[in-house]
Amino acid sequence: MKIDGHTNLIALIAHPAGHSQSPAMYNFAFNHEQMNTRFLALDVLPADLPTAIAAVRAFKMPGVSVSMPFKQAVIPLLDRLDPTAKMIGAVNTVVNHDGVLTGYTTDGIGFVQALRDAHVPLAGKTMTLAGAGGAGTPIAIQSALTGLKTLNVFNLNDATVANARRVVQLINGQTDCHATFYPLENRDQFKQALAISGLYTDATGLGMGKLIDQTLVDDPTWLHPEMTVFDTVYAPAETQLMRVAKRAGVAHVLNGQGMLLNQGVAAFKLWTGHDMPVAAVRHEIFKTD
Repeated sequence: MKIDGHTNLIALIAHPAGHSQSPAMYNFAFNHEQMNTRFLALDVLPADLPTAIAAVRAFKMPGVSVSMPFKQAVIPLLDRLDPTAKMIGAVNTVVNHDGVLTGYTTDGIGFVQALRDAHVPLAGKTMTLAGAGGAGTPIAIQSALTGLKTLNVFNLNDATVANARRVVQLINGQTDCHATFYPLENRDQFKQALAISGLYTDATGLGMGKLIDQTLVDDPTWLHPEMTVFDTVYAPAETQLMRVAKRAGVAHVLNGQGMLLNQGVAAFKLWTGHDMPVAAVRHEIFKTD
């Protein structure tokens, strides 16, 4: 549909934002469903986040998608939190209800569904997770709620470490999963955890943007063929970690595209009240069926 005076604007707020596949995904879906809505990726500096959120109200936008590094920083700027987002402490979708901004999280749902689509079960498994920030937090909690048996959470001793410890306590207190926190600086412990894990998930952001050549695992012997490696980065489609995993002969090597698609399905519904044409988006944007 053509842009006119009634066109709605929805956007991604992130830094960086130029790598995002969200505009292609959502704009295809809007066109497919003949909806007069457009989606843009906006690169917002951290200092400008309050101004960006104020613009959602001022421009009467239906909402925004929120990505790194704002999934937790955006919370104080919102009016309400969905119960799941409140428990997780991270937001990736904001909906504007007549000027009242409500935060939701769909990342965890997207992660679990991406594994299901790849026929990778979580129930009874051990997962090692690197990074418990805006993406890692919902992944950890949703995985625990979905039947994960054991979770090893590794996080740097930086500003996000308190949240990583909070996530572990929350999982141990409210789910049947047993979670343990480890400092990511402890490389020996990290190696040992990978050796006994059926799933390794990297939610650090390494492998994209200025960190495109970086990975926490550069030695294929740290991985084993029976495991699944899931890198939440989706652009580029193949990260340095994924290349290492393939050299290790890992059974399933996944990028973040499936997670992006499935979290987007939930966000699309929240913004529009309509179902995303999933099969068409998967075929046209991600070139898979």
